[in-house]
Amino acid sequence: MTAWIEPLTLTGQHVSLVPLAAAHAPALAKAARDGELWRLWYTSVPAPEQMNAEIERRLALLGSGSMLPFTVLDAAGTPSGMTTFMHIDSSQQRVEIGSTWYARRVQGTALNTECKLLLLTHAFETLGCIAVEFRTHFFNQQSRAAILRLGARLDGILRNHSRAANGTLRDTCVYSIIESEWPTVRAHLRWQLHKPR
Repeated sequence: MTAWIEPLTLTGQHVSLVPLAAAHAPALAKAARDGELWRLWYTSVPAPEQMNAEIERRLALLGSGSMLPFTVLDAAGTPSGMTTFMHIDSSQQRVEIGSTWYARRVQGTALNTECKLLLLTHAFETLGCIAVEFRTHFFNQQSRAAILRLGARLDGILRNHSRAANGTLRDTCVYSIIESEWPTVRAHLRWQLHKPR
């Protein structure tokens, strides 16, 4: 289990994922302001004034062994968002990549593709996962499209899965990539990163 929650750094050409730390709060608050991401009703991005509390929450989940949180740095080393391994199940060799958000300025760039390539490579090739899951709100069309572009497949929709902060009921779309699909997905993601622009 220790390897599943051991803080680590994953580095690529367009992005680095570093262990989330309280010191990242001011820069992450600035990143959240880029696009006023906390105003999106169908997702949960912390408001700038709630960033410290969100970091504390994620670090507490790290302490309990259920989450491995990262700060997402762009190519210049500027904090640009957050992501995690969550719902860690080492006995069943499964993990979810989630609680991810990025500043608007890096959305639609190579950052997300490489971020997911780094996380998936670690999950399948270091942790030995048999499946990696992604979940998002039914109405989060941008996230759903991004997950499909990775090569994940829709497993199903959990209807009335949870209640959102505004009181509405959330239908959760569940996607996954399974171990046998990983070589093809890896080739696809590498091609996406290096294809002519």
